[in-house]
Amino acid sequence: MTTKILCIEGKYAGTQLFVTQLQKKGYVVTNVSTGKDALALLNGEKFNIVMINAPSMRTTGVRICQSLRERLPKMPIILIAADGDDEVVEENCANIILPLPFTVRKLHNRVKALLPLQSSSRLKTGQITLDLEQHHVRCQDRKTHITPRLSAILEVLMRRAGEVVKREELFKQVWDTDFTDDTRTLDVHISWLRKAIEEDPRKPKFLKTLRGVGYRLDV
Repeated sequence: MTTKILCIEGKYAGTQLFVTQLQKKGYVVTNVSTGKDALALLNGEKFNIVMINAPSMRTTGVRICQSLRERLPKMPIILIAADGDDEVVEENCANIILPLPFTVRKLHNRVKALLPLQSSSRLKTGQITLDLEQHHVRCQDRKTHITPRLSAILEVLMRRAGEVVKREELFKQVWDTDFTDDTRTLDVHISWLRKAIEEDPRKPKFLKTLRGVGYRLDV
């Protein structure tokens, strides 16, 4: 199941481009610049989470939160706030309040915490089903136990199915490091992953290599 996030982010976001960062984590993110636009979009589309980047709009975000709560009381909301903004804490209008600054990993963890258990523990794309807690993958009626590292690689590829994921980007996300020179390690893990999901790992049907670029999961 694809996680859809509606991000309200204004023109003063600067270098804090949370939309881009979440997309790199495999989420489908729609960006609007005002609370009014968000409410209009929520009338016709379903989202799993709404994220409000209040400092990017030079506001506390409280009024936007309240408007969302009135319209959709059960909608999970993450409010990004300026450090030391006591009004936001007192209002308690969002499920999670993240004061700046924070890491992308922390944002990612907060997003996962708001997802329903079924969505966060099991991921299905095409013929491939991945259990993110037990680290089992099922493909074509064959169930295989894989390592947490292989599970993390497959999760990124499944969340971005049909899209080319660059080698350096995949290595950086899964190993959580800025050192991406040793991507030979990634190649080895990809070969192990193919043994788990492919009928013939030497002629992969699902996990394709784009030489010199990266990998793509075709489902």
